[in-house]
Amino acid sequence: MLRRILRIIGTVIGFGLGVYLFIFFAPVIIAALGSPVAVPTPLNYYSVIGGVIFGLIFYFITPLFINFFEAVLVWSDSKLKSVPTQDIVLVSFGLIITLLIGLLLSYPIYRIPVAGMILSPIITLLLAIIGIRFLLSRKEDFTFLTSFFSRGGKNPAAANNETYKILDTSAIIDGRIVDICKTRFLEGVIVVPSFVLEELRHIADSPDLLKRNRGRRGLDILNKIQKEMDIPVQIYEGDFDDLTEVDSKLVRLAKIINGKIITNDFNLNKVCELQGIAVLNINELANAVKPVVLPGEEMTAQIIKDGKESGQGIAYLDDGTMVVVEGGRRHIGETIDVLVTSVLQTAAGRMIFAKPKVPSEKVTGVK
Repeated sequence: MLRRILRIIGTVIGFGLGVYLFIFFAPVIIAALGSPVAVPTPLNYYSVIGGVIFGLIFYFITPLFINFFEAVLVWSDSKLKSVPTQDIVLVSFGLIITLLIGLLLSYPIYRIPVAGMILSPIITLLLAIIGIRFLLSRKEDFTFLTSFFSRGGKNPAAANNETYKILDTSAIIDGRIVDICKTRFLEGVIVVPSFVLEELRHIADSPDLLKRNRGRRGLDILNKIQKEMDIPVQIYEGDFDDLTEVDSKLVRLAKIINGKIITNDFNLNKVCELQGIAVLNINELANAVKPVVLPGEEMTAQIIKDGKESGQGIAYLDDGTMVVVEGGRRHIGETIDVLVTSVLQTAAGRMIFAKPKVPSEKVTGVK
């Protein structure tokens, strides 16, 4: 229906244009040909013919213009969706400021004869380009501005008490984020960047079986978080074309939205510490909630293999903590009581050293 209305409007415009052109140009053409025909008056026979001709032309070409306009709208819409809202806000603000400055500077220049009419718009255009490039290159320093406009002038943290937790690829594939969300210890909004989803998709399409399974597991975990968890999940559609590394994009996104990154990546953790970005490391959380074991305590351990040193046996607790039992090699395959001698905390986790517990009957029987 809308296309028909636009086509009718185009035909009317064509008719009017044809009448206008024939009223003004028909006398010139007739005079040039030396014809004795009288000069046409408005809306006479010649102007009506011109209107009909142009009306038919516009009737047939209007659908082409409509299709072209729709294609331009679809293209611009797809491009604008990939542009972060913060960038749009900065560009709009930058254009307003630079155009005002350019107007003030170009006013005296415009009064210069001849050259002023050329220099004035050039200076305004150059100022707009320089201002926008400056804002976009240092947009991390203008997060207060984007937050002000996107939240109606209010601090987002103060307005909605929202804190943003950005998921890294390693944290998604790990899977423990689901259990953390179930406990409801994680507050705020879970943010999943589109470039992280793209990296997961590439991993899921990998020819390597192990990588492919890890990628598909990550996609399943994301789907589970989004559908089964009460915590809100948002997909960040923006991207940073000037950066290639996903870690660098995560750091920049965390600066823009003032969020925290959830990760298991040791290197990303260190980079975030240098950049002053808060990180929630799942491995550190797991180590923090492990049961505290003190020297002298007793526990039960199943020796499953021998250790690096002679006579050592290795056991594991339910949470994966390694227990090195001195003299436990001869008990491989057995479940024995051990006595904790020391606890070592490393970057990889906690390690417990122990020795087999001597039964009290044997101790009392020694003389």
